[in-house]
Amino acid sequence: MPAVPRTRPALRRCAGAGAVALALLGAGLPAAVSDTGGGQPDLTRFYRQKVRWTACKDVELPKDIQCAKVTVPLDYAQPAAGTLDLALSRYRATGRSRGSVLLNFGGPGGSGVSGLGQQGKDFLGLTNGYDVVGFDPRGVGRSSPVSCGAPEGSPDAASAGEPPDLGRPPALMKALKQLTLRCTRNSGPVLAHIGTVNASRDLDVIRQALGDSKLNYLGFSYGTRLGAVYAAQFPHNVGRMALDGVDTLTESLAEQGVAGARGQQTALDDFLGWCVTDLGCPFGQDRRKAGEAVVRLVRSLDKDPVPSDFGGSFSGQDLVAAIGQGLYGKELWPALERALATLVEDGDTRAVENLASGGHALPQGHRRGAGLVDGSEIPADNLSAALMAINCADDPDRPSAERLTRDVARLDEEYQRASPVFGRFRLTQVLLCYGRPRGTDFIREEVKDVPSARMLLVGTRGDPATPYSWTVETAKRLGPSAVVLDNRGDGHTGYTSSTCVHAKVDDFLLYGTLPPDGSSCPADGDGGAVTGSPD
Repeated sequence: MPAVPRTRPALRRCAGAGAVALALLGAGLPAAVSDTGGGQPDLTRFYRQKVRWTACKDVELPKDIQCAKVTVPLDYAQPAAGTLDLALSRYRATGRSRGSVLLNFGGPGGSGVSGLGQQGKDFLGLTNGYDVVGFDPRGVGRSSPVSCGAPEGSPDAASAGEPPDLGRPPALMKALKQLTLRCTRNSGPVLAHIGTVNASRDLDVIRQALGDSKLNYLGFSYGTRLGAVYAAQFPHNVGRMALDGVDTLTESLAEQGVAGARGQQTALDDFLGWCVTDLGCPFGQDRRKAGEAVVRLVRSLDKDPVPSDFGGSFSGQDLVAAIGQGLYGKELWPALERALATLVEDGDTRAVENLASGGHALPQGHRRGAGLVDGSEIPADNLSAALMAINCADDPDRPSAERLTRDVARLDEEYQRASPVFGRFRLTQVLLCYGRPRGTDFIREEVKDVPSARMLLVGTRGDPATPYSWTVETAKRLGPSAVVLDNRGDGHTGYTSSTCVHAKVDDFLLYGTLPPDGSSCPADGDGGAVTGSPD
């Protein structure tokens, strides 16, 4: 799932030009994640560490933010076999601190250290009672980032070939295997131990190292999956937990892909309806023709990619990734319109590429190993590599080559029906798990009926990435501990786009005040306050 939207998105999803479908195949080869259970080795030395905050050396981060690290086992089953350092950042509480509230901005693959640096102003209200802490999960950002590197002959890690030919399944399977091997070579030891089950265990070590008896947590999109897994693994350590843009715990990646394509198509339709009312819309003023023009543009660029400002080429699938970024919230629509206009009218890809990358130059360096890296050393493909590595590690479904060969044409048709623009992009992401070890079944089978403190779940009716139905389903699965707040607005997640949601989440995290289960927030501009149960 995408990270929480922001006016200038951080490096997320397919970070960079040329990250076409095969670049997305660069996700890494996660080993199967072991479920938690009794008889775990002694982790005392990890739980006894204390965080030491210092000034951040990374020039990307604001001067008033502090940095630190926490050390965790590479493999929780064999803690003596090696360790990982996880990067932390924080804004200190403005007054007396009651402890920390940890943030996860989503992805999976979104950097919490960078996210806090870029979006800190959205969370300053929480510093009235907490140190606000961001962290980079294992394999993400500065914490031993995974990468697939650059294929032979390509200029950089963000240029990994042409979109896969779904009409030739044997060639597709071969390409997937080759890229999987390349990802393994380039990612270092963390790749075999990536995934939400281990990230959740890391979260508990971080909690203890910060000196907190309970975990106070605000997670967006994928961060809601991480929070739910934590609540299942450590139910008695849950403090005040808010989950915004709630992920599914039960649907397969294939089912999620169809839902995601359909949601993004709805968001694109809404954007085009707005765009054609403006004389500057690059697709004209006819709504139906505008939709057809977008499809033609994507297919044309897939057939004949154009040179990218970042090196390599820019394809239709790169355009799809960039459009997806611009649909996270209505506040991004003007920037998306301008970027598409420069592409359509001038053939200039820079604005679209900057939309996808948040206007940042793409870091190209990469240092393997288990230590922290500087922001400038994060691989250009880390977000897409981590996203797929984590999603595959969390999903137990592994169709055989024979089944995929038989089903790929039907799947392609199903995804194209869901969205003629986003269908191929989303299907490619699903295919990335082919050939990888079976992921954990812990999330699908064990994260339910959680006996934790009550948690606040926020679902947004017009969310293009995490449908409101997932909030309802996940709340039922988590049991009586889940309290649902229905956000009647649009966009991915509600905290940064809805004043009502923002206030209700802050009231809960700061004062423990929960809204009634099933109450709702109106869309901004509609007036009113939190209402009763939704219909």
